[in-house]
Amino acid sequence: MENKVYRGQVEEDRFTGGIEAQTSQIPSSAYLGLAVGAIGLSAICKLMGKDNLALFIGQWPAPFLLLGIYNKMVKQHGSDALSSSNRAA
Repeated sequence: MENKVYRGQVEEDRFTGGIEAQTSQIPSSAYLGLAVGAIGLSAICKLMGKDNLALFIGQWPAPFLLLGIYNKMVKQHGSDALSSSNRAA
């Protein structure tokens, strides 16, 4: 038995579509700016001797960059591009 999911076979729900509609309005450069800002803020905290806070803030850039990648992919392809075009046809 084959357990593969093919493109356009499964549709996203309304909740996911709503989130993507809102977050796709945010420019991709905003996520990069947040990541660079977090790196700078972490460095400042480290220089001020606030090591725990620096480590905490230093973990933020990776999630910001991942959100930026997801945002870019949704803008270019949409999460449901093929199945939504099938509905319109």
